[in-house]
Amino acid sequence: MKTFKKTSSLATLFLLVVFVSTSFACDWCNNKFFMELNTSRQGTLVADELLNSIRNQHDFERLAEDASNFAANTAADVAQRGTPEHDFIDIIRRDNRMQTRATSYVPQDTQPDKRVRITLQEGEVYIGNGVIYEGFTIDGGIPGPTIRVTEGDVVEFTVVNNGNIPHGASIHSAYTQTSKYLGNIAAGDSSTVVFKATHPGVFMYHCAPGGHAIPMHVILGQYGMMVVEPKQKFRLEEELGRGPDVEIDITQHEYYASGKDAVTGQGQPIYTTFNGRLFRYVEEPIMAKPGDYVRINFLNVGPNLVSTFHLVGIVWDYAYWQGNPENVLVGGQTVTAGPSDSWTIEFRVPPDEGAYTMLTHAVGSASRGAIGLLIADDNAERTAYTSQQGQVFTAEEMAEYREKAVRIINSSGIGSPEIDVPAVYPQGTEEVVVRIIGNSFYPKVVDIKPGTTVTWVNEDVFSYMEGEFSGVHNAVATSGPASFASPLMAHGESFSHTFEELGTYEYICTPHPYMKGEIRVTEPTMITASSGGAVSSLMGGPGYVTGIALFALILAMVGSFIAVIAYVKKDD
Repeated sequence: MKTFKKTSSLATLFLLVVFVSTSFACDWCNNKFFMELNTSRQGTLVADELLNSIRNQHDFERLAEDASNFAANTAADVAQRGTPEHDFIDIIRRDNRMQTRATSYVPQDTQPDKRVRITLQEGEVYIGNGVIYEGFTIDGGIPGPTIRVTEGDVVEFTVVNNGNIPHGASIHSAYTQTSKYLGNIAAGDSSTVVFKATHPGVFMYHCAPGGHAIPMHVILGQYGMMVVEPKQKFRLEEELGRGPDVEIDITQHEYYASGKDAVTGQGQPIYTTFNGRLFRYVEEPIMAKPGDYVRINFLNVGPNLVSTFHLVGIVWDYAYWQGNPENVLVGGQTVTAGPSDSWTIEFRVPPDEGAYTMLTHAVGSASRGAIGLLIADDNAERTAYTSQQGQVFTAEEMAEYREKAVRIINSSGIGSPEIDVPAVYPQGTEEVVVRIIGNSFYPKVVDIKPGTTVTWVNEDVFSYMEGEFSGVHNAVATSGPASFASPLMAHGESFSHTFEELGTYEYICTPHPYMKGEIRVTEPTMITASSGGAVSSLMGGPGYVTGIALFALILAMVGSFIAVIAYVKKDD
């Protein structure tokens, strides 16, 4: 493990904080780390492996030539070089002769049938039960809006980054290159891709800025459902001769209170919900009538857990894997969906009024929020369509929710004290380790005494992909009695700083400024409670009373005993 000693200065701190306040923070850190790979880190395993990855993904000669000729290039020059359509016309002709559907590729200047526009940014949402989630949103909600197109549509898909860090998009319904168009969109910028929706089904779309950041932005909340309506009718629609009376789009997804919980094992979410809110359709049931034809488009975003979606009292008439009418199954009690798996489900409501419970039969997730109700009532007004879009709130509404909230969760930042419980260390503790994992600090809040050394260790594992070195982190103070700033750390590397002055130090990771931590340096006292609730002495280790404290306790007991004896003798 490579260890960095305390080398910070106020000038370095100021420079790093200035970069954090701009939209170029991530690019600056990436470029700085790239320069380190070619200089101070040259010859290390990290440098050798990352530079090899970069070489295998880039034509450096072409990039250099493009850079030197950039000023002289004109639109005519570009036209003469040809478009991908001209370069790959033989492939396009071959694909057009095949019986299977074509890919989604079309020239980028193709006139679209459907225009889609989404906005990505950092934000917060209310998820019910008094809980606010701070993360990343699409169009202000989690999940983002349901996007519906028809099989064969040429789709112009525009992504607008209204956030403060790079974002992007991956569109699972697009059978063509999208990352080079929609990856790593800078803050305040936008980008567009044009493709043909050739395959029908229920698909996931999500933020994809590139590299290690792709799973992180999914974990933080940027995802949604895209439905490509098939030209071919589903079986129950053919048999009944009409479309569904009730159509429901359901996205199951997870909320995490820390990055460690999100990337350890199979994930340990604090909540799991349908369409963004805890028990959303218990609070607002979906209404139907006996005999109704119901169609459900179900997507499990995950990003970690498997779902077994079920309706109590219902056996599917038909279920279609990935929402494609060609992939039909008959009957069934559940559909099993791993992260990004999807189904379209059809059934008839029995001629029996009552509540039909929707849930994932992975019941741990159900108990954490993934339960809803479909109520059959012949006198009720049907809920004809239910979108999977998460609820979007005004600034005034969020201010009211925040005032009344019982807790706030944030997988990368600091949530409520009972969620991000301060890790308290007694006097005499020489070193405390804070691990960087899942784009978060763990523990996020540390309470130490003067003279304690804090060591940050980067546990995130990464390799280079187009976008960013997002597995590279640092720790830089933004407020507090004194400054500290670590260098950029690759996997397994560490940085140490000894804290002498009392006070609270807030810090961030400059490549990922939404990552926040706090060091509290407090006065020593004789006895305090540890983060786990056990008694800890500040003169020794946690969980026991040290020799000095024990000696004081014995003296007090002896004194009390002598006082009692004296009192008894006096009465005699």
